[in-house]
Amino acid sequence: MPVLPGLLRNLAHADDVAGHYGVLVSLYAVMQFAFAPVLGLLSDSYGRRPVLLVSLAGAAIDYAVMASAPTLTILYLGRMIAGITGATGAVAGAAIADTTEGEARARHFGTLGACFGIGMIAGPVVGGALGSFGPHVPFAAAAVLNGLGFLMALLFLPESRRPIVAGEAASTLDPLVGSFAGPLAGLRRTFGVPLLKPLLAVFFIVQLVGQVPAVLWVIFGERRFGWDATATGFSLAAFGLLHALAQGVVAGPAASRLGEKRALQLGIVLDSLGYGLLALATESWMVLPIMLLLAGGGIGTPALQALLSRAVDEAGQGRLQGALASLASLASIIGPLLFVGLYSWTLVSWDGWVWIAGIALYLLCVPVLRRLPG
Repeated sequence: MPVLPGLLRNLAHADDVAGHYGVLVSLYAVMQFAFAPVLGLLSDSYGRRPVLLVSLAGAAIDYAVMASAPTLTILYLGRMIAGITGATGAVAGAAIADTTEGEARARHFGTLGACFGIGMIAGPVVGGALGSFGPHVPFAAAAVLNGLGFLMALLFLPESRRPIVAGEAASTLDPLVGSFAGPLAGLRRTFGVPLLKPLLAVFFIVQLVGQVPAVLWVIFGERRFGWDATATGFSLAAFGLLHALAQGVVAGPAASRLGEKRALQLGIVLDSLGYGLLALATESWMVLPIMLLLAGGGIGTPALQALLSRAVDEAGQGRLQGALASLASLASIIGPLLFVGLYSWTLVSWDGWVWIAGIALYLLCVPVLRRLPG
């Protein structure tokens, strides 16, 4: 992402860079939304390992092609393929559900989220540093890293999906069998499963609320606290690191001691408290303790993923994780438009309303959380 504007300047006219940049960012999310359910369903039918191997190999080849990117058309095509091959979070989540039980799932889902968070911190740093040698170099590095991932999976990753024997009980998600009609059809059928409908709604709201800091942290920090690029970079690194630590270290013990339901409730409360204090903060030093609260809010998502995975039998884990990945991608498509629009609309009166809106969305989860057992 740090070198994409420079690459676009080489491939497009200078006045077209912003438009192309926005489309390429959205295109990746759209591809993940569309293909996460497909990869999840394929992993249920053919196994987690082959889907991951094909995706990693495809990503390595794709980034190698983008490293040359002779035309803008190739860059767009490569970005689409990267979104498809990168939609493997559903398969990884299904593999975790295959190999863990009970409260241990929350801990491992937290570790998966922490790995993602660390990657989001390290990736732009490495990409920006390599970009000083040329805008194509980070794409070559991405090809090498995906190739290494493929070799690691080939050598060390066993198949986790248990073979489905003839006559076995039907999956909880039987309505999803054969749903290659598209992500919207798959999501509609998933929401049709009574056990999952309220939890899926909560999952979408949690993902949507998470888009508030993802989209507005930089803009809000510059306006409210006068941050320059350096201060913004440090704040993003600290935010990502604390969030990764919370998911990787705290989420598992919290779910074990409190139970998944209470861990989810605590995560939402901490996140809401952090949003409210950030809306009222007036000095930069106040942001650090607020970031601790926001990081603590990160324990909620692994607990929620564990609750969802326990509501589905082994035969439907890939389909479920595909639906979750699609919902997360849908939130990343809707959230930026919604919250940037709200922030711009309310800026004249007060620049903190967008954080209050996040709290208000969390309140929609209260009826579901009160009805959850445990």
